[in-house]
Amino acid sequence: MMKVAVIMGSISDMPVMQEAIDILKAFDIEIEVDIVSAHRTPEKLFDFSNNAHTRGISVVIAGAGGAAHLPGMVASMSPLPVIGVPIKSSNSIDGWDSVLSILQMPGGVPVATVALNGAKNAGILAAQIIGSHNKSVMEKIIKYKTGLKEAVNIAAESLKK
Repeated sequence: MMKVAVIMGSISDMPVMQEAIDILKAFDIEIEVDIVSAHRTPEKLFDFSNNAHTRGISVVIAGAGGAAHLPGMVASMSPLPVIGVPIKSSNSIDGWDSVLSILQMPGGVPVATVALNGAKNAGILAAQIIGSHNKSVMEKIIKYKTGLKEAVNIAAESLKK
């Protein structure tokens, strides 16, 4: 089984990042969760980024608020796909600083970026990446998306009553 690392810059990011953890668990994907601060623990950031692929990690989900350097710094050093989750933090400018910091990466250093506080979508995207090589995960994603469609159809029908 492939593994996803869910990292964040601070424990205060955990309520948002929990949504990625929850959806990955629902897809039975192994996860590793950690706090890796780009600004306060740079040595840990370098070690994580340079070695995650050697520990069986297939995808990294990195959540960060404010200046939000974590996803881009990981992507600059790691050969793995990185999904950035911009987080609206207490020192944030309505979250736009985080969104733009993660979104506006230079050529050669891609970071897939989800919506502000969009950790659930980051988890789904990570599962889809893994599902492209894992039939069991792909089947779970198909079932999940079918459930989304069914929920919309049920809601639409309830409007007609």
